[in-house]
Amino acid sequence: MNGAEAKYENGARIVTDDGVALGDSRTMQGLWTEAQYLRLTDGCNHPIEFTDGQLELQPMPTDRHQSILKFLFRALLFVEDIGGVVHFAALRLRVREGKFREPDLLLLLDAQDPRRRDDYWLGADLVLEVVSPDNPVGFLDRGMRLPNEPTFAPGDRPRVVLKHRLVSDLVEKRTDYAEANIPEYWIVNPMDETLTVLTLVDGQYVERGVFRRGQQARSGCLPDFSVAVAAVFDAGKQGPDALERNV
Repeated sequence: MNGAEAKYENGARIVTDDGVALGDSRTMQGLWTEAQYLRLTDGCNHPIEFTDGQLELQPMPTDRHQSILKFLFRALLFVEDIGGVVHFAALRLRVREGKFREPDLLLLLDAQDPRRRDDYWLGADLVLEVVSPDNPVGFLDRGMRLPNEPTFAPGDRPRVVLKHRLVSDLVEKRTDYAEANIPEYWIVNPMDETLTVLTLVDGQYVERGVFRRGQQARSGCLPDFSVAVAAVFDAGKQGPDALERNV
């Protein structure tokens, strides 16, 4: 944690350079604060999400993941010509107090929307996740360390959750983004080559469509936008020239 060090007095205390105690390891066990999470991720290049005091490390993206994401980002970039804004990870999204996510892509129809903050967004009109293989994420429980993490006494290390990204993208984030009141959520699944468009109705997502090769995936919040599903997944299989042809 930048600007902080660990001191041992009946356990580990995290103390800033100017002597302010941020907390001790016992009180932080599974209880990271929002401020500590934000400070940690400000100085870390690994994707980390946060839920009620628990850090959730995400897998590093693959070339296939990034190629698909790049294609979709470029396809949606037109919103900036009509007054909106679209960004790709890593940009933190505050779902509510004590919960942050890092969608692969997030979009606002109005670039001046007050939910758009510099440090993190307070909401979005559309978010998108490219599903990753079902590999557990979260490495601190395996003995690895985060950059800038303070040193803790044995047994006192704050908890970092091991999760399965596939379950998270397909199931848990439906609840997360509904909780954030995000009108539309796209799930792009390279493993079965489906693109699911979810629309928020009365606080829950309903399927607008599950689109496959040979179909055009259509947005609800962007009524004039559609994308060929085959082109999306071909972008993840071919080289850079394919990205230029398919956009």
